[in-house]
Amino acid sequence: MPAASSPATRRATSLPGVLIGIGEKLALTLAAVGAMAALAGGAAPAVAAEAIVPWGAGCASVSPSGERTSSSCGASLVNGRAIAPPGAPTAVKRVIAAANHINGRPYVWGGGHRSWLSHGYDCSGAVGYALHGADLLEVTMVSGQLAGWGERGVGRWIGVYANREHVFMMVAGLRFDTRDTRPGVTGPRWHRASVDPSGFVARHPPGL
Repeated sequence: MPAASSPATRRATSLPGVLIGIGEKLALTLAAVGAMAALAGGAAPAVAAEAIVPWGAGCASVSPSGERTSSSCGASLVNGRAIAPPGAPTAVKRVIAAANHINGRPYVWGGGHRSWLSHGYDCSGAVGYALHGADLLEVTMVSGQLAGWGERGVGRWIGVYANREHVFMMVAGLRFDTRDTRPGVTGPRWHRASVDPSGFVARHPPGL
């Protein structure tokens, strides 16, 4: 299909400063305790927040020693719309904002390929639109092309799972997918439940 032009995509507004994740609160508390101990002449070594929460502030790993991935970082889902963890990188927040913009639109084969803007989207058109929202994808790609996009493996924040027939995306613990278990429901939507990635190639944006 012809490559689409690159019209501006709505950007995410910053979350209220009061919305601080549990990981950030823990890191701030530990930092304060360490500072007090230092002032009191204690010998307690300084502990960096990233060492306490190696997977990033505002996110929770599957286990205390587990590596944080795009499937284990807790974005919230409120009324069908995703809310990024406050500690997420700006690019992740922009991907989520773009996906929210088309969340709930109908499934249309080829939707999102002739133009980024469409009244409906297919699987690759929806994933592409979300990635384009953070300038992570310049031209539209079908699912087979996305199987070779980016870097190999599951990302720390974003994981794209693609094969020649379908593609879906995990972003901060939520699945963005046109497949749905409910009868008659199609089109791009957020889901809390993951799916079996067997048969898919995992890719991710560099650094994410």
